[in-house]
Amino acid sequence: MPKLTVFARQSPTPAYDHPRPDRLVRGNPQRTTLEHFLSPAGDLSAGIWACEPGAWNIAFAPGKDEFFCVIEGRLRITDSAGDAAEFGPGDACVIPSGFAGTFEVLEAVRKHYVVVERPA
Repeated sequence: MPKLTVFARQSPTPAYDHPRPDRLVRGNPQRTTLEHFLSPAGDLSAGIWACEPGAWNIAFAPGKDEFFCVIEGRLRITDSAGDAAEFGPGDACVIPSGFAGTFEVLEAVRKHYVVVERPA
């Protein structure tokens, strides 16, 4: 029988990375991912993501959507047309499939995330 994934009962191994050099806009922030859940098919993941201040360009692949809710810190996402939105603690958003723009961490941030990846 499938069991609940209770984040507070887990201690996932952190994965560290940095934005790709060709996407950097400002800084070279370290990003930390704590993946608490990965579906058996590998098409849904959920966890906590943290990042230092900095900015980079993002381009979501077709079929990839992300929901997030900020726990602490501040970030700004600007689409390719220049429309920006800022998020702080308690704010939530969905980054849709095919989205392109800039992701900027204004203050060190931590957020809950859920990513769904399906065939385009």
